[in-house]
Amino acid sequence: MLSNQDEFWMREAIAEAKKAERLGEVPIGAVVVKEGVIIGRGHNLRETQHNPISHAEIIAIQQASQVLDAWRLLDCTLYVTLEPCPMCAGAIVQSRIKRVVFGTHDPKAGCAGTLMNLLQEPRFNHETELTGNVLQEECADLLTQFFRALRLQRKSQQLN
Repeated sequence: MLSNQDEFWMREAIAEAKKAERLGEVPIGAVVVKEGVIIGRGHNLRETQHNPISHAEIIAIQQASQVLDAWRLLDCTLYVTLEPCPMCAGAIVQSRIKRVVFGTHDPKAGCAGTLMNLLQEPRFNHETELTGNVLQEECADLLTQFFRALRLQRKSQQLN
């Protein structure tokens, strides 16, 4: 159920992704929204923090939980620019997020339908509503341009 609201909030996630990019991080961003208000924001910080779990979704979920003073995010929607990986999908299920909206599929680690769908696995104690491909081209272009620039930089360093 794509809506103008989904595009609006995805643009907020894209703004977070651009923060990550400015830090030299893979440009992935996320926001958690409840009742029309952002209660959690996050962008990738794995390189900056030297921490493998510093994914945009994890940071946004942690912040939202602190704001609500609760680990259950039942009436919340998570907007993220890239399809969640297995770790983030697990955190989404564990935090009971009602709905996930993502920008572009992840062919290497996507667990919201690409490689598997952990978010709607009926054997878990919670299933999440799912909407994909919101502002897909814009989200995919952020990643494509980032990795293209990274390859050019590495190639340039090898030549010097």
